[in-house]
Amino acid sequence: MSTIPANLRYTESHEWILDNGDGTVTIGITDHAQESLGDVVFVDLPEVGQMLESGEEFGVIESVKAASDLYAPLAGEVVEVNETLEDSPETVNEAPYGGGWIAKLKLADVTALDKLLDADAYTKVAEADQD
Repeated sequence: MSTIPANLRYTESHEWILDNGDGTVTIGITDHAQESLGDVVFVDLPEVGQMLESGEEFGVIESVKAASDLYAPLAGEVVEVNETLEDSPETVNEAPYGGGWIAKLKLADVTALDKLLDADAYTKVAEADQD
């Protein structure tokens, strides 16, 4: 299994969340998720300014073998989307924890970050998902 960065938070639906330290977070899908999907061919990004509730579907990621919904890990407002993915969706496969990020949210409640999985807890989820 690939390395799961310890500085990120995670969801059971395989999104990662980076606390930017300014009330915003960056969201992407985990390496495990992109491996499961295969070659990503399209990412449907949310709209800047869109308000999301935690758990709400905010986009779709399509690969050569499947389409998968993206879920907001936290409530907040979309303040930026990764427009690079419109022309280069494969960036999600190449750099899931870097250039393959999907959106940035201004959080409605920064303490909600504490409810997300840490790297150890997510490792167990990802391992169970492979069984």
